[in-house]
Amino acid sequence: MAEIAVNILAVNVGSSSLRLDWWNFPAAQPTMTLQADGIGGGDGAVSADEGPSERTLLPDHAAALRALLARLPDVSGLDYIGHRLVHGGGTYRDAVRIDAKVLSDLDALVPLSPLHLPPAIQIIRQLIVLLPRVPQAAVFDTAFHATLPARAYEYAVARGWREWGVRRYGFHGLACADVVWQLAGHLKERAVLLHLGAGCSATAVLRGRSLDTTMGFTPLEGLVMATRGGDIDPGVLLFLQREHGCSPTEIDRALNYESGLLGLSGFSADMKTLLEHGDSPPAALAVEVFCYRAAKAVGALSIALGGCDQVVFSGGIGEHAAPVRAQIVGRLGTLGARLDEQANLAHLPVVSTPDSAVAIHVVRVDEGRQIARDTARLAGMDPRGGDGS
Repeated sequence: MAEIAVNILAVNVGSSSLRLDWWNFPAAQPTMTLQADGIGGGDGAVSADEGPSERTLLPDHAAALRALLARLPDVSGLDYIGHRLVHGGGTYRDAVRIDAKVLSDLDALVPLSPLHLPPAIQIIRQLIVLLPRVPQAAVFDTAFHATLPARAYEYAVARGWREWGVRRYGFHGLACADVVWQLAGHLKERAVLLHLGAGCSATAVLRGRSLDTTMGFTPLEGLVMATRGGDIDPGVLLFLQREHGCSPTEIDRALNYESGLLGLSGFSADMKTLLEHGDSPPAALAVEVFCYRAAKAVGALSIALGGCDQVVFSGGIGEHAAPVRAQIVGRLGTLGARLDEQANLAHLPVVSTPDSAVAIHVVRVDEGRQIARDTARLAGMDPRGGDGS
């Protein structure tokens, strides 16, 4: 019997970007991809299928959505819409169909993700008005980490704080889920997933399920990132407030936009640029700290797993920066990890040597595909489509 195809629009909202993938699911690739960048600034741009960008003013996400929908040839055949939501709090542990109750719950979660949830909720409400007949699903980045044990998600803080929901949630869940799905039978029992891009995280995966992860209450915790510094002594924040009069707004901006690779190097948050300026001590330091912290996280998560059989690189840096992979794996010799230098330079899917005790993989993730898969599953469709094996 022929498999029924379903048209799903996967919506991925960033703080200043919006991506729409049209999937004729279970096709292996989207039939169309639309991207809007520079939302809220003075220099917005839209593009289709990774083609040339068209400059246009995008004052907010609502304007970006209108600009992208105008480029879709026909929305009358759309069956479902799936949205990536960064935060599901402690309530949403799986994809859910959006209704008034879900929207109300999402509004209440905004303080946990003030950069990402407001524009995502705005897009949902706008699509309810524009396409009222099309059911919508919320797919949560935190859902993959719903399997974290209490020892991994609890902070050792005052009981009252914990009652307010202060705990570790974990993020990059859609990317992790797509890696697990893509590797399928090649996924080892004890794997550490290194998702390295503008945001970075490491996740311990035991038999396909999240056991621990580096991001916590917000996506600020954990590894060094492009403009986020990762782990920091909370006493630093108290010092800045008490001794230097820094306001919460100033601290928030510094932690989110002025730290990480940018803060260390002083001139760039882009890993490619930093690698090209490797003879510059600040650039070299930024790269070294980035790689050291990532390797240290692999070691710590290996303890959580009881060993490490596999390390998987994903994200823009993880997929494309061979020198970064080399530096990180070079620090994992105590785990028995051995890098195949030629395979690494060629960005092959497997970059470990045959005698390596730890398999080293490189996987190109597709969050849009995972949104479509979770939406299809919620709609009662078998979500095994795509090119995983």
